[in-house]
Amino acid sequence: MARTRKPKAPKCAVEVYARAVVAGQVVAGRLVRLACQRHLDDLTTAAKRGLVWDAAAARHAIAFFSHLRHSTGEWANHPFELQPWQGFVIGSLFGWKRADGLRRFRTAYVEVARKNGKSVMLAGTALYALVADGEPGSHVYAAATTRDQARIVFGEAERMVDASPPLRARITRTVNNLAVMSTSSWFRPLSADATKMDGLNVHFAAVDEVHEHPNAEIIQKLNTATGARRQPLIFEITTAGHDRHSVCWQHHEFSVKALEGTIPAESADSWFAYIATIDPGDDWTDPLVWGKANPSLGITVKVEDLKRQVEEAREMPAQQNAIRRLRLNEWTEQVTRWLDMEVWDEGGPPKGSDLATVKVGLDAVGERITGQPCYGGLDLARVNDLSAFVLLFPPTGEGDLGSKWIALCRFWVPEEDILRRSRRDRVPYDVWRDQGLLVATPGNTTDFAFIEQEILELAACYDMRELAFDRTFAGEIVQNLQDEGLTLVQFGQGFLSLAAPTAELERLSVSRALWHGGHPVLRWNASNVAVRQDPAGNIKPDKERSTERIDGISALVNALGRAMVRGDGERSIYEERGFLIF
Repeated sequence: MARTRKPKAPKCAVEVYARAVVAGQVVAGRLVRLACQRHLDDLTTAAKRGLVWDAAAARHAIAFFSHLRHSTGEWANHPFELQPWQGFVIGSLFGWKRADGLRRFRTAYVEVARKNGKSVMLAGTALYALVADGEPGSHVYAAATTRDQARIVFGEAERMVDASPPLRARITRTVNNLAVMSTSSWFRPLSADATKMDGLNVHFAAVDEVHEHPNAEIIQKLNTATGARRQPLIFEITTAGHDRHSVCWQHHEFSVKALEGTIPAESADSWFAYIATIDPGDDWTDPLVWGKANPSLGITVKVEDLKRQVEEAREMPAQQNAIRRLRLNEWTEQVTRWLDMEVWDEGGPPKGSDLATVKVGLDAVGERITGQPCYGGLDLARVNDLSAFVLLFPPTGEGDLGSKWIALCRFWVPEEDILRRSRRDRVPYDVWRDQGLLVATPGNTTDFAFIEQEILELAACYDMRELAFDRTFAGEIVQNLQDEGLTLVQFGQGFLSLAAPTAELERLSVSRALWHGGHPVLRWNASNVAVRQDPAGNIKPDKERSTERIDGISALVNALGRAMVRGDGERSIYEERGFLIF
């Protein structure tokens, strides 16, 4: 009697996708390839770390989506068919387990361009956590910056329930609540008011558009609310942002390190990451690279629509950041591009240098150029914010930095409530203070006497020809510095004064003729700058339009403006090519 062959288990969709990406059969960027390679490597090595791959659990989660239906657009009433990349994400999250049988991943960070089906995937996953995850009393939340934003995911889940007879029979729907009475489980949209989140007992949280979160409070509250659960999951989905000090950027960077294997496995093993973006050096206008950021290209992402938007952005630079960020999932530095931060970074130490190394380099150059001619620029805080002072040294033609303009900076912020200011501005003032890159002055308001004394000490070390200041916020400190023998010059903040040095600062950065030593506070200021343009095409920094503080750049432009007016004999590049005329 012939043996009955045991039927083969269906191929694992997660592994199929991972192998196709790694083999180059699927258009994918470096970080997606790393995510896929991580999965394949873990299949052979993760058991040593107490991790188990449960292909049946992965198939169960993926199959759940076949019971759901789309509710809007051309796909309305069609069954939800996961795209291969979505199957990889969902299967990975629910297929990987620890040796005790509980879920491996406790945080998932998924970053892809718009229109790729992020929100509907998030809604479907939340429903799975509600009814099919084997968790009694499952408390599921959709969290976002506003209740309306949270309702985007929750509303999609409501419509999925309405369109599915099996779910409709099991789930009771009331206002802002989907409940499974038999298991005391519910799914609700969560208010963005973090102060009202105490007492939550989170099994699953769907966090949409993380790049829009003004701070880390909501995500921190959700994380601390999972402590009583056996296998909680915080599922974050977003497009790229522009704020390099946001919680989204922090999670993006941690995800990259987890994929690259540069953090210990014990930290990375519970963190899932999938980041679909074009790679550095890619031509963002090339259709061949669009699939890297749009894994649903040709399905939910219409090629012709994307092509039209890219072509418009190519002709209108003001639109480029929005298109590159939202449709090609590329992190940008500000909403409207001015300075190219990759180019800016070439004016300092190698990328990735730690703050201690940056500080040592700045101090070393400061000592080397003691006594050299320079021009000062001052931008004082109105009451209790960041104040900046920049010394700008023209090229000398001597040494390794002889062909460059050198900028040395000082920044001050009031000491009291420095942690509150750090949260408000979403930058590490306290870390910069501890590293000696920013000075915290006594009290809770700008200490002009303290700043005045430091300026006098710096003027004694260097040959400061002039100090330019904005007359609007100067006050008594100007008279005191003049009484000490310094030459101070009022510097207007209109186009007449600022247009030439603003354009020249951009030229110096692009031509790699500016050395700033990688000062992190100045870099933050530079990344925030948006510019205003007059009808003649002149530009100047615009504090109102800029995303965050730009005080250091304002001070630098003031100093450069006086250097351009005065020149510096044979040491100035202006003797060689003349002034810019506006």
